Amino acid sequence: MPLFEVETTSHIMIASAEDEDSARSFASTNYPGEEILRVAHRPRDAWVISKNLLGVQADSDPCSTARECLAKAQGDKIHAVRLYMQSTGTDLEKARKAVESNMSRGW
Repeated sequence: MPLFEVETTSHIMIASAEDEDSARSFASTNYPGEEILRVAHRPRDAWVISKNLLGVQADSDPCSTARECLAKAQGDKIHAVRLYMQSTGTDLEKARKAVESNMSRGW
C-alpha cells in the first residue's frame, strides 16, 4: 500500500492509504479540527527525514545528549532541560522539546 504525506495546520503525518482520498479521510478522522494543507504521494515505501533540514549537525546527536541529561538528572525533566541547555547551548524551548521527546525511552 502506498504512503501519503498529509500536512495539516499542526501536523505532518505519514499514512498508508489506497489513494489520496483515503489519506485525507485518515487525517480528517484523526485530527478533525485541523485543515488539510497538502497531500503528497510518497514515491517509495519508505519515509526519510533529512537531518540537515532539521538542523542536526553530523558531530552531535541531540537524542543521546538528551538521554544522557535525563540519566544525570535521574529523570527530573526540569533539571534535564537545564543540563541540556548547558551542554548544547540551545534555548529553553529547543531543550524542552529534545528532553520531552526522549522521555519515553526509559523515563
